[in-house]
Amino acid sequence: MDIIELRDFCLSLPHVEEATPFDETTLVYKIGGKIFALTDIATTGWINLKCDPDKALELRERYPEITPGWHMNKRHWNTVDTEGDLPDEMIRDLIRESYRLVFQTLPKALKNDLSEKDKND
Repeated sequence: MDIIELRDFCLSLPHVEEATPFDETTLVYKIGGKIFALTDIATTGWINLKCDPDKALELRERYPEITPGWHMNKRHWNTVDTEGDLPDEMIRDLIRESYRLVFQTLPKALKNDLSEKDKND
């Protein structure tokens, strides 16, 4: 999955914002102001994604393309090689799961606001 496909997919999820808060090349994807994915346009080929800690360990053991999150809390984040042997659909599933995990942590009022926006769109 190349950087364009990765970016397009992240932005296709509801209410996602793209930002560059760290530097001009690190793309950050947020839901409700919270990060669920990061990647880089200068050193492409990877994405950091939030993951359930137990599942994170399982994925790392099973797939060499999935490693502890680079520059992130290694218990909750994985770095996924997007140019390795993982199928694109699996990468999209991991992105969706990261999005879902972060969405669940949002305050109830914010989740309700976002849900209301969905109804009005």
